[in-house]
Amino acid sequence: MNTGYEFESKFGYFCPEEKSEGEIRMDNSKETKNHHIVQDATDTLSLSDVNSSIEAPKDGSFWRKLLAFSGPGALVAVGYMDPGNWVTSVGGGAQYHYVLLSIVLISSLIAMMLQYMAGKLGIVKQEDLAQATRDRTNKPGGIALWIMTELALMATDIAEVIGGAIALHLLFGWSMIASVLTTAFDVILLLLLMRFGFRKIEAIVITLIVTILVIFAYLVILAKPELSAMFGGYLPQIQDLSSKTPIGGGDSKLTLTLGIIGATVMPHNLYLHSSISQTRKVDRKDKSAIKEAVRFMTWDSNIQLTFAFVINSLLLILGAALFFGHANSVGTFAAMYDALGDKTIAGAVASPVLSTLFAVALLASGQNSTITGTLTGEIIMEGFLHMRVPMWIRRVVTRGLALIPVVAFTVIYGGAEEKLDSLLINSQVFLSIALPFAMAPLILFTSSKKIMGEFVNPKWMVILGWLSFIVLTGLNIKLIFDMVAGWIG
Repeated sequence: MNTGYEFESKFGYFCPEEKSEGEIRMDNSKETKNHHIVQDATDTLSLSDVNSSIEAPKDGSFWRKLLAFSGPGALVAVGYMDPGNWVTSVGGGAQYHYVLLSIVLISSLIAMMLQYMAGKLGIVKQEDLAQATRDRTNKPGGIALWIMTELALMATDIAEVIGGAIALHLLFGWSMIASVLTTAFDVILLLLLMRFGFRKIEAIVITLIVTILVIFAYLVILAKPELSAMFGGYLPQIQDLSSKTPIGGGDSKLTLTLGIIGATVMPHNLYLHSSISQTRKVDRKDKSAIKEAVRFMTWDSNIQLTFAFVINSLLLILGAALFFGHANSVGTFAAMYDALGDKTIAGAVASPVLSTLFAVALLASGQNSTITGTLTGEIIMEGFLHMRVPMWIRRVVTRGLALIPVVAFTVIYGGAEEKLDSLLINSQVFLSIALPFAMAPLILFTSSKKIMGEFVNPKWMVILGWLSFIVLTGLNIKLIFDMVAGWIG
């Protein structure tokens, strides 16, 4: 692949006599043989089985076109409401009332900006972030970034395993180790879903998102939050960045802030969106068609991420309205489940029905995230290592690696859920630390006129992107120093 081509030589609508990189990848994808377990994916399209597989109407109303482009945003939004968000958001509300709502808001706005960049990169260049990064870095650099991305994906999968296992434990009373091992079989569920086509998967994911939204909206309405304090919580406060541990124990605001950011702005979603934004069939020789595809991708992404923002806000509001002052009583999923049925903690609204709804939403969240996690695993393996393996092998390996620490914690600590929840929170903090390693190349590529041509990021977005990167990196460094100081002291 010649990555040194100028922008004009990469798109057929500028140079009809030459093939674009996307067309070259398409040709090579068709020639890929399927009789080897491990295949070369050097010059194939991202997720080639579904790439450009969904027709997008050239004519019609705004709403008809929006409907055709809707779907990828939902798969991206799933990552912003996975079980990793639950402990950090509900715990943040129970411990610090509505103060950390500002972090949820800022994180969501950063997410919208980054997902716009990721989706645009996929549509304009017809390559995902992993492919773009690997093609523009040397081999050691590409492998280092792949390792960091794989670790981030494992951290995401840990949250899904823990969330799904605890939901099964709460709903059916199974032992924790049996529930953890049962989550390994969701690979079968995913493989069955893939047989129905990508559009059906999008519909299933949207249905589960609506289920989670309705359940938490109902719980928050019953909780009757204090509206003035709630809306005031969206105003940023500098003390949100304090690393001091509160009196009585618990996580510091800095730890919860980075946990919320890591659970809200998911690094693997940047790779995912840059790939699945290519599932719509676009006339690559028509500049206006590409511009329209970017426009509707942005609408789809922002609408779905707004739903994710609402759900994350509801989680924190629920913690603040029902459990403030009882932070030690809702430190784990099981404790939240019990608290929703305990009138001494949740008040008069407490009932077993609320507890069951909570567990159902938790299970739906975990299964939703499983779908996107598997797709991302395939994307980063193909993009960084130029290697493709069957989805069932990829899923078994990914889930197996995530199961190791969870099973170890479950066995060593005798199924103590507070230890699993501690592992979950730390996995979300790691996601925050890993995020800049995905942010930097994304911002760099989409801010390059040479790479993106007229689709380059506007100046204000470049400034905001790098400012977000610098602030987040600085907070991560501060957290690492604080953690090391705590271990030494």
